[in-house]
Amino acid sequence: MKLLLISTARAVGVALLVGAATYGCGSSATSPSCTDNCPPDPESEQIELATALAHRYIESHPPEEEDWDWRSGVLMFGLTELYRVTEDEMLPEYYKAWMDHHIEEGYADRLFWSDGCPPALTAIALLREEREPTGDYQQVVDDVLAYLDDEDRALRTEEGGISHNGTVGQRSVWVDSLFMFGMVLNRWGEASDSNRLDMESDQIVIFADVLQDDNGFMRHAQDWPGYDESVHWARGNSWVVASLADYLRIRSERGETDSTVEQIFRDHVRAVVAAQDAETGRWLTAMSHPDEPDNYLETSAGALFAYGLARAYRYGILGDAERKAAQKAAEGVKQMIRDDGDGPVLGGVSTFTDPWLLRSPTGGTDGYLDVPVEDDVNYGIGAVILALIETSGLPE
Repeated sequence: MKLLLISTARAVGVALLVGAATYGCGSSATSPSCTDNCPPDPESEQIELATALAHRYIESHPPEEEDWDWRSGVLMFGLTELYRVTEDEMLPEYYKAWMDHHIEEGYADRLFWSDGCPPALTAIALLREEREPTGDYQQVVDDVLAYLDDEDRALRTEEGGISHNGTVGQRSVWVDSLFMFGMVLNRWGEASDSNRLDMESDQIVIFADVLQDDNGFMRHAQDWPGYDESVHWARGNSWVVASLADYLRIRSERGETDSTVEQIFRDHVRAVVAAQDAETGRWLTAMSHPDEPDNYLETSAGALFAYGLARAYRYGILGDAERKAAQKAAEGVKQMIRDDGDGPVLGGVSTFTDPWLLRSPTGGTDGYLDVPVEDDVNYGIGAVILALIETSGLPE
């Protein structure tokens, strides 16, 4: 793939959306991009379980204790999506309190890398919901976009990719960023500014050019010291499936196509589906090394793969084989939820997985396989909620 392809798939005559579409199939169930299988079913057992997970977490974790970062940002994004399906007022009370707390406390010092961008997804949702703000939600969105536009803070690589760590360390694109800033570009592009979709498309192509291998998988980081480029990390690749599925959904809702990104997505999905564990429906944390004895099946990656595959199926981008893989993944994720007497608890989520910390003197997968798994992890809860929403209401 060559970088000169970046802008070749642009559609012409885009009509801007004022406010995001209603959840599921956009503003109308008769949209030509919509299959007969949408929207998600608010009465389903999947949504009931997602709601129970959300309530259990909310009741156990005060909003002001949730940080301004990608971890809490993914949780809150899951809650905003669940609210769109259920209209359960407990959900916006929680994420609004979280957002208002950080607006009051100040978050400017957290906008120094891609992982500080996901909270803007909640600000976009609050703007969409038109709730009376105690803080300036539009300013949050503006601040994140200003960071991404500022090449003195969001440094660019030689190829033009947004360096994951901002001004910290060497310039390098990390696969996580395609979700961390990518979903913000997706949702703001959908809501009001189609130029942000073009920016996202450009970044996807740049990232794929330097990270995507011939087998379709993407590596964790570009030219990172000590990183074994043969390792394909499950959650990193699941961020990509989730974000690209949402990007292609938005293009489809606009009656547009982006053939370059769609081919990147299809090549990636083909590899991901082939690597799915046949018994559990989940994925090994180091997908490229299935024979490593310490390799383990990881929950959040399975959830994000389920979300992205199901979302792309709903909008006619993927077919029945991918739908079945998504449903199998969702069932595998549900097996990692147990009831401890006070409500559902999610297990098996790998903790912070950073190539900076995973360098091993022996190379290989050592660092990835040493990352522990924990229960009740906020971004795992958010990912599972997304999976349960998107796989609800699909045909068996």
